[in-house]
Amino acid sequence: MTDMRLQKYLALCGVASRRKAEEIITQGRVVVNGGIVTELGSKVKKDDIITVDGKLVVPDKEMVYIMLNKPVGFITTVKDQFNRKSVLDLVKIEGKRIYPAGRLDYDTSGLLILTNDGDFTYDITHPGNAVDKVYHAEIAGIPTAEEIRKFEKGLLIEDYKTSPASFRILKNRGKSVLAEIIIHEGKNRQIRKMITAIGHEVVSLKRVAIGGLKLGNLREGKWKYLNKQDLDKL
Repeated sequence: MTDMRLQKYLALCGVASRRKAEEIITQGRVVVNGGIVTELGSKVKKDDIITVDGKLVVPDKEMVYIMLNKPVGFITTVKDQFNRKSVLDLVKIEGKRIYPAGRLDYDTSGLLILTNDGDFTYDITHPGNAVDKVYHAEIAGIPTAEEIRKFEKGLLIEDYKTSPASFRILKNRGKSVLAEIIIHEGKNRQIRKMITAIGHEVVSLKRVAIGGLKLGNLREGKWKYLNKQDLDKL
């Protein structure tokens, strides 16, 4: 191994995504050759001894990619102060340390990818790569053409403006609509905040595709391994 940035090495070893690995480093949880390292630009060598929270870190030679149909009521973080159930309670693989590639809110269901490949996680979650995330949302009320136009153009949400998005009504149910929404960002509760910003509320939200990879008929709470053909769709 040539010299490698510490956060990339941690992602390669399946500790966490590269972005999450940066947080772990700055929190002082990483020790290299007996010394705590908090500098994100630090590099490591092949023979360095690296631990996270006291556990030895070594590269995982076998990359694992999993698609889960996440139910409502599960978090996509490893730890939770309220002791809520995690998606890792649904997907357990002996000898593998996997983590979600991106997130889905506690009250959002649908397609979630879990892996031990940090570079892959970075590729599909970084906004600059513009990977489409497709959702089906049941929305209270009937959005007007003007409200939809504002949604698609981009909305000011708290301290940022959302990127252009797609909004298509699939079914009008009288007092609500089923809409297909496509975004390529993944900020916290973004779609719910965008719907609120145009004067409506989300009744239910489900992610049905990432890039060209579709959830299909995978049952809620179940998971399957992804093959190369699946990964190519991303």
